[in-house]
Amino acid sequence: MKIFDSHCHLNDPAYKTDTEAVIDRANRAGIAAMMVVGITEKTSRLAVEIANAHTGCFASVGIHPHDASECSEEALLTLRRLAETYDRVRAWGETGLDFNRMFSPREIQEKWFVRQVELAAELGLPLIFHERDSDGRFLELLRIHMAKGQQGVVHCFSGNRKELDAYLEMGFYIGITGILTIRTRGAELREQALTIPEDRLLVETDAPYLTPSPERNQFRRNEPAFVKSVLLKLAEVRGADPEYLADVVWENTCRLFTINGSDWK
Repeated sequence: MKIFDSHCHLNDPAYKTDTEAVIDRANRAGIAAMMVVGITEKTSRLAVEIANAHTGCFASVGIHPHDASECSEEALLTLRRLAETYDRVRAWGETGLDFNRMFSPREIQEKWFVRQVELAAELGLPLIFHERDSDGRFLELLRIHMAKGQQGVVHCFSGNRKELDAYLEMGFYIGITGILTIRTRGAELREQALTIPEDRLLVETDAPYLTPSPERNQFRRNEPAFVKSVLLKLAEVRGADPEYLADVVWENTCRLFTINGSDWK
């Protein structure tokens, strides 16, 4: 079984002292590839460094809505240069809207979200989306500003049926996290996971966050090795053979991030 963790933060300080060991554990667990996701200028640089140093790692660059207040055209120019310079950069994000914690003002989030959508289109990169409690504004901005045929994944999907239908209609992939494995919190997600077309499914850890069961009873920090538990639960929920589903999800992830055989050399 070969699995792709489509969203992790190995560039987080939680892994500062043992990044190599974490990647090794993931590889031994069958996690053959990982997308290391940037959320600030600094973490985007680090994501690129990690990806450049490890065959199975790829990087995204972007500014998270929580950090939108620190965004600027200069910062985005730096990220653009990273994307244009390093072949391991295969996505733009994590970007989007988060009106729950409001670490950055709404108007600032919207301004830099739209700008990043435009930049991703210019560079031909798929987007990694973050959305929380935007009450339809996220979709409204995307419908206005996304280029025709522009691709993306709704990371850590936890929305309602109406939102899911809208994302699928727009052609987006859906990222499934360890929430799926949690008995009460994941109940609605398990119902919705049954209805997602298999060619739109991705699995992810969002490590070091959202540790799946049963690992969450043993470890405080999530890591890419644990995405196997997400895949196995998704297979159980959908009544699918795990190896078959792993292959499908692998192909979906490689398709979204334009990864092919030559990228493993």
